[in-house]
Amino acid sequence: MKKEKVSYFLFSKNRFWLVVILTVLFVLVSVIPVKVTIAFHKTPIPQAIIVLGGSSDRMVFTAKFWQSHSDLDIWVSDHYSNLNEDRQIFQQYNVPNNRLRFDGRATDTVTNFTTVIKDLVSEKLQHLYLITSDYHMRRSRAIATIVLGSQGVVVTPVAVSSSSEKSESLLRVVRDCGRSLLWILTGRTGASFNPRLEKF
Repeated sequence: MKKEKVSYFLFSKNRFWLVVILTVLFVLVSVIPVKVTIAFHKTPIPQAIIVLGGSSDRMVFTAKFWQSHSDLDIWVSDHYSNLNEDRQIFQQYNVPNNRLRFDGRATDTVTNFTTVIKDLVSEKLQHLYLITSDYHMRRSRAIATIVLGSQGVVVTPVAVSSSSEKSESLLRVVRDCGRSLLWILTGRTGASFNPRLEKF
């Protein structure tokens, strides 16, 4: 009899926490579209450009794109080891230093956004052009919608053509959306569990 009471108590307690977690996630997921809609309504035209590291083609494209958007700052989110190469590309295309904001804290696509969001908000940016490779855009846009959208920042995607024939898998998109929600809840992205990351 006691065993039955204990197991019922544990089951009830687990069910309670599951309901709490699901409720919080539901609230978060339902609030983000509202914030995104408000941001887009307030600022229908992008105020800056954010380009994700991982390919020099993205930097070249962004430098050329900037030529027709020269009133905008470019936020470069990349791993610190690539920043010198990124900087050289922008210099080759005569993008002035005062238009460039380099952030080298990213280790993957989720941290491309989580490391810069406070700076974007402090600069009162609510709408950005998001530049990345075409095969990478679905996942990047999904993460941006959660991470940036949770802070009232919306993106307009601009895809860079690549030789890749297809987008990244839906599994990777779902995984990183989960990591983005984890970041909203805890401030952690789970990036430290990536075995491919260098240890510093």
